[in-house]
Amino acid sequence: MSEKIVKKVDIKNRKASFEYFFIEEFTTGMALTGTEIKSIRQGKVNFQDAYCLFMDGELYIRSLHISPYTEGTHYNHDPMRDRKLLITKRERKKLTENLKDQGLTIIPVRLFTSERGLAKLHIALAKGKKLYDKRDTIKERDVKRETDRMNF
Repeated sequence: MSEKIVKKVDIKNRKASFEYFFIEEFTTGMALTGTEIKSIRQGKVNFQDAYCLFMDGELYIRSLHISPYTEGTHYNHDPMRDRKLLITKRERKKLTENLKDQGLTIIPVRLFTSERGLAKLHIALAKGKKLYDKRDTIKERDVKRETDRMNF
């Protein structure tokens, strides 16, 4: 085996907090195949352009790239397939109501494994930032970094 499989995985979408304001956050499960969870445990996940959408009343994640498992045979998965998110009916209803507002979207924030070893996805109902909001975020981060340096 060439790659090490890790029990605990915590992969963050760092670009998401820079591009969006998070309004509300949810934790969901994912319907995965065997080779997908093995690739996730190797850390081979890319959130680059991933987003969530509703199809036939179910929540799916699109454009989440999970690389093919290196030890997989012809049973390996399609890296860019749509994956179903397992969410409660109450949360699903809440998200569909909020998505009717203009300019809101659902984006993945973090992929992690639970203590039982199950893959979980942290998603957020988000609103896109304007350019001046992004500048404010950069400015706040720089000010915080400077104050932390002064304290040490």
